[in-house]
Amino acid sequence: TVLRLAQVPGIVGIKDATADLGRGSELIRSLAAAGKSDFAVYGGDDITALPLMLMGGHGVISVTANIAPKLMSEMSAAALAGDVARARAANDRLLPLHRKLFVEANPIPVKWALAEMGLINGELRLPLTPLATQHHETVRAALREAGCL
Repeated sequence: TVLRLAQVPGIVGIKDATADLGRGSELIRSLAAAGKSDFAVYGGDDITALPLMLMGGHGVISVTANIAPKLMSEMSAAALAGDVARARAANDRLLPLHRKLFVEANPIPVKWALAEMGLINGELRLPLTPLATQHHETVRAALREAGCL
């Protein structure tokens, strides 16, 4: 199906948010075999973004980038340039955020984190509800570990 989409003028890529690296690898391989390496494959799962890019993915549509845009940009640029050591170092700092920003449904932890960083006022509109207090220290610790606080 993706190979057929890659033939359609105006469709230039796909977001793969399955977190299935085998699927992502096969998708990239099959597009290359069909001569469609220019059809962009973007990751949609932060925790698998680095390996997907190292396998030939074109980037990531990231949740974590809302909290740590510079670090996500550094990791992505390094991965796409083939600088694995620099990409891994940035990703190691990002991993706690990748995990902890999903302790509740997105975007609740992200909005809480942005408020904790002083970037937004923290007010939510329904159907969103505040982040459960039991998760505050968990997310705060991830923010500290990534250098966001």
